[in-house]
Amino acid sequence: MEWTASNVKGFCGKQLLGMDNGSVKLVRVEPQSDYPLNRHPDKTEYAYVVDGNLEFTIDNEAYHGAPGDFFIFLAMIMYAIHNRTNEPGTLLVGAIIETKQ
Repeated sequence: MEWTASNVKGFCGKQLLGMDNGSVKLVRVEPQSDYPLNRHPDKTEYAYVVDGNLEFTIDNEAYHGAPGDFFIFLAMIMYAIHNRTNEPGTLLVGAIIETKQ
């Protein structure tokens, strides 16, 4: 399985699972890369730090992420991901799409 470049420079992924109600992928974060502040109106995302030392901004709060740390980005909450080191990092990222009933 090959890494696929993201629309954001320094981020690429490997899709592991894609379904109508969610997805799971590995995301590689290159050194000195930033995923800008964003939010999703219809899904909750999560990130598990596999390796590297990454920073997360979630709802205007900064968090350090080391291997084994788990973060949740609730729908409509602003978040960003940063790699301010000179080493790459890897995340397991998933999304759960919220369905309207």
